[in-house]
Amino acid sequence: MASAADREYPSGAAGDDGTRLSDTGRVEAFSDGVFAIVITLLVLDLYDHDFRRGDLASALVAQWPAYVAFVVSFVYVGVIWLNHHALFRRIRRMDCGLLWINLAILFSTVIVPFPTAVLGDALAKGGGTDDQRVAVVLYALVAAVMSAPWWGVFTYLGRRPRLLEPGVPPRHLRAQRIRPLTGLVLYVVCGVGGWFVGPVVGMVCIAVVILYHALTSEGLREGPAGRLFGTFKR
Repeated sequence: MASAADREYPSGAAGDDGTRLSDTGRVEAFSDGVFAIVITLLVLDLYDHDFRRGDLASALVAQWPAYVAFVVSFVYVGVIWLNHHALFRRIRRMDCGLLWINLAILFSTVIVPFPTAVLGDALAKGGGTDDQRVAVVLYALVAAVMSAPWWGVFTYLGRRPRLLEPGVPPRHLRAQRIRPLTGLVLYVVCGVGGWFVGPVVGMVCIAVVILYHALTSEGLREGPAGRLFGTFKR
């Protein structure tokens, strides 16, 4: 039996402003495919073709910084997917504006292999400290830019509650808007630290911010963050 919300805005119908609405199935399937491709692309830059015959073992060992960059980015994309999954569990209908914002999220995600390859190459090839600093700053900059569409999606949904599942409180969206802004500021701090203090400091900072987004994927008071907060309260 259809809910009152579904009867009010059935898939393919138009909302109050005339915008045509659709369900989320195709968007979620397309988005999952993009995330899968991005994670797969990360592994392509792990192999170093420039080695002398007989030095394959040492060349593979020397590539360890690229492996670290791969693991960080794999987890990063995985965390983005977790956040995307949590977001769409609260979305009932799509309109044109939300489709474009989702494309912006995917666009920012597909860029991740680029700074990953630059960072792994700068660390593994024995580049100077300046090159490594540039690579860390580039990674932090890309991560900061990725925060923009996430802030946009929660702002957009806050103004169009008809697109949400029943029972999603406005305070949840207000709280979720804080997360990308916090991430943007923290990634900028990571870039500054990576440039003025050292590349290792910048990478550790980036890893911490990724952990923050992982713990708060369900919200600031829900999921892992909520359980952790509740433990501290007790």
